[in-house]
Amino acid sequence: MAIKVLQVIARMNVGGPAVIVADLMRGLDSSDFQQTLITGYCADNEADYLETVATDVKATRIAGLGRSISPLADVKAFFALVALIKSEQPDVIHTHTAKAGVLGRIAAMMAGSKALRIHTFHGHLLHGYFSGWKTQLVITIEKYLASHTDYLIAVGNQVKEDLLSAGIGKRDQYRTFFPGLPEPAHIDKAAAGKNFNLEASKVYCAFVGRLTQIKRPDRLLDVAAACVAREMNIHFLVAGEGELFEGSRERAKSERLPVTFLGWRKDIDQLFAASDIAILTSDNEGIPLTLIQAAQAGLPIVAPKVGSIADIVIDGQTGYLTSTQPGAMASALSALVSDEKLRHQLGSAGRAHAHQFFSLAKSLSDHATLYEISQKQ
Repeated sequence: MAIKVLQVIARMNVGGPAVIVADLMRGLDSSDFQQTLITGYCADNEADYLETVATDVKATRIAGLGRSISPLADVKAFFALVALIKSEQPDVIHTHTAKAGVLGRIAAMMAGSKALRIHTFHGHLLHGYFSGWKTQLVITIEKYLASHTDYLIAVGNQVKEDLLSAGIGKRDQYRTFFPGLPEPAHIDKAAAGKNFNLEASKVYCAFVGRLTQIKRPDRLLDVAAACVAREMNIHFLVAGEGELFEGSRERAKSERLPVTFLGWRKDIDQLFAASDIAILTSDNEGIPLTLIQAAQAGLPIVAPKVGSIADIVIDGQTGYLTSTQPGAMASALSALVSDEKLRHQLGSAGRAHAHQFFSLAKSLSDHATLYEISQKQ
């Protein structure tokens, strides 16, 4: 008999958690795993991954399960989850993202469910999202919920260590499952460049991510300004939107920075194929899937040494890990812009590293093995 798995995530906005959950829904053998996806709605300024990319993945929507906090809507979402758990009687309840992790696990307790409880930390929320008493409240809540969770999944080694340092869960509860992505098809660089109207004489650096505070698009523009000051032959391509999109675009225009804003894109594989370098400028990250994609495309990466980015980028071998200072990031870019051979050398090493550690087959196998524990209880 197939194992019944309830996947619960606050919202399927375009980003790493949505990609991972959609791949689980698609990739696990339906004869072995009967999966149901429970999710809320995206905000108006967010692209919904289920509507824009994973249109083949079906979901049950619960109003109020999304990111925003509203006591009345949250209570309604909570009791809707309790009712679903009682009716579905799953073998596994797997929650993703902070809000869904709280509501989903408490709902499982309220419903008296004996299902295996699993929660994935796609990031750790301890740096860059909250401040002061809010961070302490999050830690207190997560400590309590961890004591009522069978397994905790961290998407990167540093994510796991930071959570353990905060006292969230015990080491034997954790599993580190790197996200897995399918191997990309080969894309001709010149043809991809024409699709984006790129000039053969320039070096292009791709930034892919939501334009929100945690991703620090302002820092990206500071880096671009530093590159201009150093008269570097570089142009930045930015794919993504968010609440800081318009402000970032206006600043780039007013300062005449070499940045093109592309908005939300479905063809990230084409963008990376057309580019020469990839960059992130975040204050905090779990395991950013966009950097895995960039590595798969053979791009050297420049990123700050935060979160679990070091699981993807090996400093000096597949790219450069820097401080969060724009000048340090610009210096790393300068080394790459001026040396095409170095770009190819680091990019090739990054592609091999991604192939070894971030395959979709491994991620699916890891999850399947964990879900199967529910049949041994």
